[in-house]
Amino acid sequence: MTSTSESTPVVSEHPERAAATVEQLEQEGDVAADYIEALLDITDIDGDLAMDVRAGRAYVSVEADDVASLRLLSDPDTVQALQELTRIAVQNKTGRFSRLILDVGGSRDTRQRELEHLVDRAIARLDEGASQASLPAMSSYERKLVHDIVSERGLTSESYGEGADRHTVISRG
Repeated sequence: MTSTSESTPVVSEHPERAAATVEQLEQEGDVAADYIEALLDITDIDGDLAMDVRAGRAYVSVEADDVASLRLLSDPDTVQALQELTRIAVQNKTGRFSRLILDVGGSRDTRQRELEHLVDRAIARLDEGASQASLPAMSSYERKLVHDIVSERGLTSESYGEGADRHTVISRG
């Protein structure tokens, strides 16, 4: 298990939710790992678990030497659903809202590349004369990744909408 040993509170993007300490995030990771391990046992899928705490979130990764064994679980929609179920399990066990991130078989790296491609296509629309380019609705984690990608490319972005309709709009600034 890889983790940070500091106990500094982590600032939440939701002020009504108390900031979690590194110890609390490590506990989230442990609870999540137990939940995922039980799921893997039930489905008879071999996988190794790694846990980390970074950027105010617990991260749990499922990896396997045989990538094919995780193929069904690493589908982006499946990972998102498993992440939500795992967050609920963590919340039920700890009594705290969880922003845990789950990665299965490199699914987060794959999604990062997809988002980079999506941003590049949006930038191409700007290059063709559009004043702004809207991306589809996505999770808060994915929007954060998009904001980071857009910033790296020297442009600006803002999120608009509520709930499941919240999306990012890119502009030249």
